[in-house]
Amino acid sequence: MIFAYSTSALQTSVEQSAQEEKAMAILKVIEVLAQSETSWEDAAQLAVSKAAKSLHNVRSVYIKEMEAKVENNRISEYRINAKISFEMD
Repeated sequence: MIFAYSTSALQTSVEQSAQEEKAMAILKVIEVLAQSETSWEDAAQLAVSKAAKSLHNVRSVYIKEMEAKVENNRISEYRINAKISFEMD
């Protein structure tokens, strides 16, 4: 029995499998709390920056809740509850 195959067809099949693996990303979501004396946007950036120190491939942040601490009739802290998604290795 003789098997004939085209190396270009085989290579194309391998390349397609690799592309399908890349397209099939697995994401994980964590919930974090962060606070800032400046703004809610700063609190969100702090949450993402801190998470990125130990997580790879951070993809998005969803701000679930915003809250502010008030002292002497002024906002003293901006707080967020956020969901951060990242791609699994």
